Amino acid sequence: MLYEVVVNDWGETTYVPTMLGNVLLAVAFIALLAVAVALAKKNTRKTKLSVKQLAFCAVAVALATILSNIKLFHFPTGGSITLLSMLVAVFPGYWFGLGAGILTGVSYGVLQLIIDPYVLFPMQLVVDYFLAFGALGLSGLFCNAKNGLVKGYITGVLGRFVFAVISGWIFFGSYAWEGWNGFTYSLVYNAIYIFAEAIITVIILLLPPVKSAMARIKKMAVE
Repeated sequence: MLYEVVVNDWGETTYVPTMLGNVLLAVAFIALLAVAVALAKKNTRKTKLSVKQLAFCAVAVALATILSNIKLFHFPTGGSITLLSMLVAVFPGYWFGLGAGILTGVSYGVLQLIIDPYVLFPMQLVVDYFLAFGALGLSGLFCNAKNGLVKGYITGVLGRFVFAVISGWIFFGSYAWEGWNGFTYSLVYNAIYIFAEAIITVIILLLPPVKSAMARIKKMAVE
């Protein structure tokens, strides 16, 4: 059995991975990182898989996961402003391109599913953990652009926002505030925490010392 049905403290029926389910998710996590590194190799024109590329992707996922648990603000019904976790999650795309970024983002979602699952519906799992986090890899669209990290970060965050709104509208519309329809509620609810963190992050990224540091880190990752 890959999951078990659990009733949480709010009386909701949730699906939690069993030990076997977590093992399979861990295997999927490793496989996704391996494929991401293969795509990173293609983007950086290296002739063989690089241990350094794998390390950079793995460290980005691990650090993003740690930062996602440092919550500056947390909604009781889910969603939080974290300590720059989305920024770290977009790094692989910025470093290594679109394919590597999306697969690393999905692997980040898999790790979130292992550590802190909140699944009410099977399709909600796909939208919230695979598509929303995978969308952070859209940063790879701007990996070679001027001010690529800022552009990529904004694009990745918008991608995540779209899937968060879809999930909130379809699966959590019943939580809408009184007088609000499900779509408008999801739009505003997700915008509050996602864009609050995004605005803080972009301001930090525009600081000259930070821009310089980000450029040095990318140079270390791709050379």
